[in-house]
Amino acid sequence: MTGYVDAHHHIWRQADLPWLVGPMQPRIFGPYEPIRRDYAIGEYLDDIAGSGVRKSVYVQTNWAKDGFEDEAAWVQRTSEQHGFPHAIVAYADLSVDDARPQFDRLARYPLLRGVRMQLHWHENPLYRFASSPDLCSDNHIRANIARLADYGWSFDLQVFAPQMAGAAALAESCPSVTFILQHAGMLEDLSAHGRDQWRAGMQRLANCSNVVSKLSGLGTFIRRNDPAHVADVVRETIGMFGPERCLFGSNFPIEKLWTDYRVLVGAYEAAIQDLGEHARAQVMGGTAQRVYRLG
Repeated sequence: MTGYVDAHHHIWRQADLPWLVGPMQPRIFGPYEPIRRDYAIGEYLDDIAGSGVRKSVYVQTNWAKDGFEDEAAWVQRTSEQHGFPHAIVAYADLSVDDARPQFDRLARYPLLRGVRMQLHWHENPLYRFASSPDLCSDNHIRANIARLADYGWSFDLQVFAPQMAGAAALAESCPSVTFILQHAGMLEDLSAHGRDQWRAGMQRLANCSNVVSKLSGLGTFIRRNDPAHVADVVRETIGMFGPERCLFGSNFPIEKLWTDYRVLVGAYEAAIQDLGEHARAQVMGGTAQRVYRLG
């Protein structure tokens, strides 16, 4: 493998995102005035210059729900014009009786590799996204995620630690689907109890052979790039999942609120510096190449 893969980034047009239009809405990552604007592919390419990133995966950015296909189409055109990104994780509403009509529309776009519907729920309303904490056990959602296997697509899984047992049961019920855990399980409670709960949930997910963990978004709750924190989460996660089931993602431009791209990559490089060459290559690109079928 030559170069790194950014397995989680966004580009966006402000006009397409309800949460960027109108009054400022509270977000999980705090105040976001500096990124309350278009973040187009040209700026992303400028950001990654000199970082070693050679390929990337776009993950949906919560356009209006009925615009899910428009988002995929726009990103497909962007790739055709600029050579980036190399794969798309799109949105679909999995709570409906049968999501296959949505999947069929998305299947028109060659870069489609997976779907994300965010399932994370938290007692803190500022961290809450899903309508309830137990969507992993919803029969419609389970059935629709299982149907992703027919399309050869993965599911980007986003949950907090208290939801991880249910998420593991969901993964076990869909053995033909690869689940890509977002942001290393979103460790938000850094107390001893919070870490223990996160660690137990992560191990439960790691026991599912069809779950891999994305190492991304680690500045979300501390709102800074802290190399010691990155190293702590990255090393524990790799210790549970192994390097062949871990993949780097930048979560840009969210992380741009507190760092620049090369500094962020440097924190991850430092976190895995004691691993062997093969393991480092898997974390920084090999796993993403395989999971998202980047060629």
